[in-house]
Amino acid sequence: MQPPDELMVAEFLPAMRQLVARELSRQGFSQSKISSMLHVTQPSVSLYLRAHDERSISTLLAFSLAEGDALSYASLLAEDAKRNAADAVGTMCTLWTGLLGKGAVCARHRSIYPELADCDVCMKIYRKDASAFSDAVSQVAEAVRLLESSKDFSAVMPEVSVNIALAVGDARSPSDVVAVPGRIVKVWGRPKASLPPEPGASTHLSEVLLLVMRSRPAIRACINLRYDARMGRVLTRSGLKPLFVRSSPGSSSEDRTVRALRGRLSAVSGDFDVLVDLGGRGVEPNLYVFAGDAISVAKLALELARSHSIR
Repeated sequence: MQPPDELMVAEFLPAMRQLVARELSRQGFSQSKISSMLHVTQPSVSLYLRAHDERSISTLLAFSLAEGDALSYASLLAEDAKRNAADAVGTMCTLWTGLLGKGAVCARHRSIYPELADCDVCMKIYRKDASAFSDAVSQVAEAVRLLESSKDFSAVMPEVSVNIALAVGDARSPSDVVAVPGRIVKVWGRPKASLPPEPGASTHLSEVLLLVMRSRPAIRACINLRYDARMGRVLTRSGLKPLFVRSSPGSSSEDRTVRALRGRLSAVSGDFDVLVDLGGRGVEPNLYVFAGDAISVAKLALELARSHSIR
């Protein structure tokens, strides 16, 4: 028998412990106190603090946990550890079973045990919202088909290509958002999805969507398009209300567009229909269109593409 929980003990848990130890150290806790909170030896804490985050981040990426999500969970676990051990255990178990339910552990597990290539036990046991993810994948796939059938859409595709994202349930991280791995690219001048949609496929677009959803809960889907002077005129004619941001480089590792949007949202009030990132050094201008579902956002994008094509 080869249960995936052996990966939890051998790989996932040590990587998370290291990030939590680093977070607690940044908050000013001593090694002996961190040792007590994490219930590990002080030499282990010393080893965690000497090691670079990159190794743990790389380990967690094998479980489809993006760097931003890993650091967020480490911060959450650090807060739990400061309160009591039971809270930290509960959060860790919820995180792990959530990954099992989403199939995020499968690739790593199968790389060790190829005979489990057809296994879907964890998803059946732990994914309580399996039908919701399945429906979301089907909806995004249909939205992609609409885009692929358009003769006008390629003209509004930015150089960074296009993705379309749909949040599932009480989405809180990119792993709860269905998108297209590798994005939608131009093939012989027509839009074409690189791969079928799946959860956790776009960190950037998911983070933009999740941030907008905090102030506009009815929004569930997002797509990015090219933004230029003509698209600006299209938006004016359409009556869609834009929110403008400008990406700029910074010392933070946070996504530039997300950082700019976060600051803008804290300073404005009222609704908006689209987000315009005017870009900056090394960042192409992009238009982000929002709607309540993937089909609606795809249709709105196609309307904008048709208007953009009219000279």
